[in-house]
Amino acid sequence: MKAIGAKLWAIPEGYIPGWSHGPEPEFTSHETVCMLNVSDQDAHVEITIFFSGREPAGPYSITVSARRTKHVRFNDLTEPEKIPRETDFASVVESDVPIVVQHTRLDSRQAENALLSTIAYRE
Repeated sequence: MKAIGAKLWAIPEGYIPGWSHGPEPEFTSHETVCMLNVSDQDAHVEITIFFSGREPAGPYSITVSARRTKHVRFNDLTEPEKIPRETDFASVVESDVPIVVQHTRLDSRQAENALLSTIAYRE
């Protein structure tokens, strides 16, 4: 299949709440980057996290296999460091082959959960 998407994406919004309401892991508040690679080669992806009050974190290295999708919770990124909770952040996603990137957030700080999703900015 022909590759679709772009090699550079930005998600200007990010925030991982410090607590959740409901059973884990299903209702753990989180931010997720959803990546789709329809090409015939693996996508080697690097994510850099930007903050308002400190230097960036990363890059976080992820592989999205050829003709596959991968959903990665920002909560689960630990190398080179964990992303702090209750802190505004943004992210830049760079890939060596075109991919499609979507951002999703589950905020379960209340019993009435909120879920949002948006396509990232593509360069």
